[in-house]
Amino acid sequence: MKYFSRNLLLVALISAGSTVAIVPQAALAYDIDSTSVLDLDEEGVAIRGFDPVAYFKVGKPTEGSAKFTASYKGATYHFANASNRNAFKAAPAKYEPQFGGFCAMGAALSKKLDGDPEIWHVVDKKLYLIVNKDADAAWLKDVPGYLVKANDNWPKIRDKAPKDL
Repeated sequence: MKYFSRNLLLVALISAGSTVAIVPQAALAYDIDSTSVLDLDEEGVAIRGFDPVAYFKVGKPTEGSAKFTASYKGATYHFANASNRNAFKAAPAKYEPQFGGFCAMGAALSKKLDGDPEIWHVVDKKLYLIVNKDADAAWLKDVPGYLVKANDNWPKIRDKAPKDL
């Protein structure tokens, strides 16, 4: 598999008639050749090991632990504690990130970009990750509009490799 550093990824976003250049900052690599619907690391871990339940319970990104894990739809999720793991197991669809953990703004623009678990939003009780602060700033200009676009685009891009979009 070929892995591509997010530092090298440059995506031009068009937002409200202006061009916004988005250069991902994090050094984490994701597989640009993968057709997976999930944004996973090389070990199959989702959200870079952050606890998906914590976004809802404590309102901030919280690193999970390999001591507390659960599998769902082919991904391994890490949790900060057993209580969060149990909450996830009881209702995984309630806590899983939307668009497989890929960037919601990217999905709105028909791109599969690596979602950053530290740049996130809960909208209508759903977790959305964003690739970087520039994309987040664009996202915040029209969250409802971008959600419509992302939801419309996702079925068309979900099974494609990021490099093909």
